[in-house]
Amino acid sequence: MRHRTVSVQTLLLFMPKRTSFIPILILLAIPAVQADEGLWLFNRFPKDLVKERYNFDVTDQFLDHLRLSSVRFNNGGSGSFVSRDGLLFTNHHVGAECIQQLSTPAQDYMANGFYAASQAEEKACPALEVNVLLDIQDVTGKVNMGVTDSTPDAEANRVRKANMSRLEKECTAETGNRCDVVTLYSGGQYHLYRYRKYTDIRLVFAPEYSIAAFGGDPDNFTYPRYCLDFAMFRAYENGRPATVSHFLKWSKEGVQDGELTFVPGHPGATGRLMTVAQLEFSRDLSYPLVLARLHSQVRAIEAFGAVNAENHRVAQEELQSAQNSYKAYSGFLRGLRDPKLMARKRAEEEELRKAVQSGATSRTRYGNAWDEIASAYKTYRTIYKPYWLLESSATRGSRMMSLARNIVRYAAEKQKPDGERLREFTDSALPSLEQEMYSTAPINTEMEKAVLTDYFRFLEQHLGVRDATFKAIVGGKTPKQAADYYVSTSHLDNVEYRKQLASDPAAVQKSPDGMIRLALILDKPARHYRKQYEDRVEAVVVANASKIAQAKFAVEGERSYPDATFTLRLSFGPVRGYEDAAGKRVPYATTVKGIYERATGKPPFKLPERWLRSKAALRLDTPFNFVTTNDTHGGNSGSPTVNTRGEVVGILFDGNIEGLPNRFVFTDQQARSVHVAAQGIVEALRTVYKAHRVLEEISAE
Repeated sequence: MRHRTVSVQTLLLFMPKRTSFIPILILLAIPAVQADEGLWLFNRFPKDLVKERYNFDVTDQFLDHLRLSSVRFNNGGSGSFVSRDGLLFTNHHVGAECIQQLSTPAQDYMANGFYAASQAEEKACPALEVNVLLDIQDVTGKVNMGVTDSTPDAEANRVRKANMSRLEKECTAETGNRCDVVTLYSGGQYHLYRYRKYTDIRLVFAPEYSIAAFGGDPDNFTYPRYCLDFAMFRAYENGRPATVSHFLKWSKEGVQDGELTFVPGHPGATGRLMTVAQLEFSRDLSYPLVLARLHSQVRAIEAFGAVNAENHRVAQEELQSAQNSYKAYSGFLRGLRDPKLMARKRAEEEELRKAVQSGATSRTRYGNAWDEIASAYKTYRTIYKPYWLLESSATRGSRMMSLARNIVRYAAEKQKPDGERLREFTDSALPSLEQEMYSTAPINTEMEKAVLTDYFRFLEQHLGVRDATFKAIVGGKTPKQAADYYVSTSHLDNVEYRKQLASDPAAVQKSPDGMIRLALILDKPARHYRKQYEDRVEAVVVANASKIAQAKFAVEGERSYPDATFTLRLSFGPVRGYEDAAGKRVPYATTVKGIYERATGKPPFKLPERWLRSKAALRLDTPFNFVTTNDTHGGNSGSPTVNTRGEVVGILFDGNIEGLPNRFVFTDQQARSVHVAAQGIVEALRTVYKAHRVLEEISAE
């Protein structure tokens, strides 16, 4: 829910043919960074800007400490270490997948919460991985090795991907760490990120879902809020709690109105460097299709969950995710349909194009970049629907479908040289993929049938009954009959069976397993459309968006930051309320008292019993949720909110509805990031949950 990464289409890897910057007219009227805008790289953080605005010196030691204390959760969220013994702090909704997987009909930790009163009671998550960024290396030249101005775009794209795979493999072999080549500034630069990886993650504490997500979907992306959206996990190594040298201390004072805060985290994807042609494509074609798919999926999961209490329990986390994505993309689309936002983007693009055209060298180098991208997106319009439905989003909501596709492609891709594989199957990516493929997390086959039925019906509606792939999938059956057949004839709920299949390409091709057969039916057309996309769209965008980024970087210099890529960034901004659209003043913080005033006794505004019992003992004036101007986005969920002393004053879990268009253009008049206050967390742990072991560990007791 809330700020979790929401993925609509594969992130474009905008990669250049060359990286030299050709000087262009510098004195432009294009606005650089506005207000407290910026998803800043740790190795290019604007220290002078913070000093100028807030008279605070950001030191290298401060940045290093935040970087090494911050973590990335592989399921799309952020977090941090908050004790020397590997205690992890993140959102409940980031950890909900694990909490759901550990739950059973007899013991529902989503509904009832969880607290390990001793280390021995901490429960291992089936498939969580946590990464800590150790260092960053500029590898732009190495990624572009072998690419010249005369290299065709599609071939250049393949060469760069092969170089990226090689660099990652070499780094992993040399260091034993996870290594990812990150594309920045639309391909203007490439950095190699080296991570320490933790794969033994255990649940320590989680509140009840009804207080973690208090207000549910109606309150999602709104403010004022009253959510206790946090959870505690622990990283283990060799069966023992991990010992870490960098962790964040807890603030004794907690959040204060007007104070400067920092949010280190992993925003997933923004579109601030997108051209107008790309924005119009999202507005007119991709986002409407995505929203239709999400709406259909939400209805299907709701219907499944309404059958009985057990279905409701099983569906809760997936429904939360789908509802969140639907609401988020509704806000993104609303932004793109705002004439003022689009007018601003057109004006910015026109200013930059004029500057490029004003110089002979820059005109030759960059002048056609926008037209080339626009042409590529005309091509994209012709293949987008089948590409997205059969390749990009085919596995959404279905764990069995995801497993089947991964097994089919794993078996095939491992036979190829590393540099020729699909990027998600390179040697450096396989350990994380294998952990996911062989996870012991439970699979509910009845929910799988419901989700697949909805997917097949959506294909029928949007590809048509005469489409060859759809006909092959249903084989003369109804969508429901086909879904029932594929799931009921599959054994992918057996981990050893998955391992046997994945290790034997011939067995995969001959397998009678229903879900494997479905994945094989989809694989050929999906690969076809993926290749069309990569050669005719991505390759062109890669070659030209990087040129636009170079031109923009020449204008803005060090005050230009790249779009989000689910890699570590740092934002800054004060704690600050705002005036809503009606002119009403919205305070910077809500209090514990407000929870009880908001409660109705019925979901999603029903409080857990222990909160009702604890009311008299609670300090009702304690800050609970608060807002800041920090520039954050999906994937930042679970990011710690720290003060200038590097102490935890809260945890980010959402943004308000006014901030959703910040995906494309940042503003802070009304847009706000929403956090759980450190004081509210301590008050809840002490008074409601009696979680003294956790309080002692974070030195808050």
